[in-house]
Amino acid sequence: MQALASKDIGALLARQGILIAFALFMIGFTIANTRFVDPDNIMGVIRSSAILGVMALGVTFVVISGNLDLSVGSMMSFSTIVVLDLHDKIGPALAIPAMFALTLCLGAVIGFLVGYLRLNSLIVTLGMLSAIHGLTLTWSGGKNMDIADKEGTWFKVFGQGEVLGLPVPILIFALLAAVLGLALARTPFGRKVYAVGGNGTAATFSGIRRPRVVFACYLLSAFCVATAGLIQASRSLGSQNTVGQGLELEVLAAVILGGASLLGGSGTIFKTVIGVLILGFIQNGLLLVGLQFYVQYVVTWVIIILAVWLDIAAKRGKLWSPIA
Repeated sequence: MQALASKDIGALLARQGILIAFALFMIGFTIANTRFVDPDNIMGVIRSSAILGVMALGVTFVVISGNLDLSVGSMMSFSTIVVLDLHDKIGPALAIPAMFALTLCLGAVIGFLVGYLRLNSLIVTLGMLSAIHGLTLTWSGGKNMDIADKEGTWFKVFGQGEVLGLPVPILIFALLAAVLGLALARTPFGRKVYAVGGNGTAATFSGIRRPRVVFACYLLSAFCVATAGLIQASRSLGSQNTVGQGLELEVLAAVILGGASLLGGSGTIFKTVIGVLILGFIQNGLLLVGLQFYVQYVVTWVIIILAVWLDIAAKRGKLWSPIA
């Protein structure tokens, strides 16, 4: 009986361990600082998490398809710099679609290499991380970008505006999450993404064109990154060349926290949103209790390790496995 109870507890922790840990974090942070549950603080955390969340939505499709995308951080920097640079040169009405087109081209390159040439996604996107960073520096000449007329441009509505009292970044995040959630759960394309990630060989023999599905996932990821870059540029109306540096790990952590498996074939948009909020509230709580911002990097690493461990434990049905 005791062994059975231990197994049940282990299975529960494997499935819901990160939510239990998050609940403990929330209780601890609230005790340490009552401002943590203040409505303004909660809204601020959700708003600041919107950029990361939008990127995570696209990466969810990539991970479920059985691949990785480590280029999203540098790609977001590229998108932000490009739209800010083109804003003063050709105007925001043309700068926004031009930025989206250029970013989608980068996604298409990655999708072609991983989907059609069957190259390892980790190697390809790690290489593209450096390549896109170099492209960003080349475009900007190594300089930071700022909009000249910050007060008179309507461009700031995407990052600073409000609709019915709700910040526009949150609305964009929520709308994208709803649309992509339905696409993943209710459409033939979504079922193909799960099939390719679950068993690519079986999916191919079933008539699913795996290269096309993988290519589409990377295009979708690039679209989400471009949207995040638009929000970031509009929010600050200026940017450094490295604004997205390191975000690829935070995005991956949020997706895995939401339950998407690194092995592919599992995950949902709703759970990714939960993962994004978990990461945002943990980082906010660390700041409120007085820890420096750079502690977040260590915590993010710990969270990634914990999430991967729980993911593998859920697959084998127990937390511990004897060494063979």
